[in-house]
Amino acid sequence: MRLLLDTQILIWACAMPERLSGAAREALMEPRNDVFVSAASAWEMVVKRALGRLEFPVDQFGVVLQNMGFTALPMTIAHALAAGELIRHHDDPFDRMLVAQARTEGLTLISEDTVMRRYDVPLFTP
Repeated sequence: MRLLLDTQILIWACAMPERLSGAAREALMEPRNDVFVSAASAWEMVVKRALGRLEFPVDQFGVVLQNMGFTALPMTIAHALAAGELIRHHDDPFDRMLVAQARTEGLTLISEDTVMRRYDVPLFTP
């Protein structure tokens, strides 16, 4: 399975794995699964940290991904165009980018955000 982590799931996987369901932990640890983290998540985390709403070692983002065995997924123009064309179920630009990337790249999005269910995207809900 090819998985794309929602930012909250990434934070839990790194800092609070006990918050993840057993199925989510298994999916992230399964060696046959490819787990991707979007550049949009890095962007979201830097913004939230600047606002004082998140403590995360964003300066070590690449190292954290490598240690977790996750692959960085850059944002492309195709992703931006796809995000802009989405129906407005969600006004969060970070989540819209994740949906667009999952759809464009054929990834299954792991998220607990119930709004994500409104999009036509493969969704793994832990």
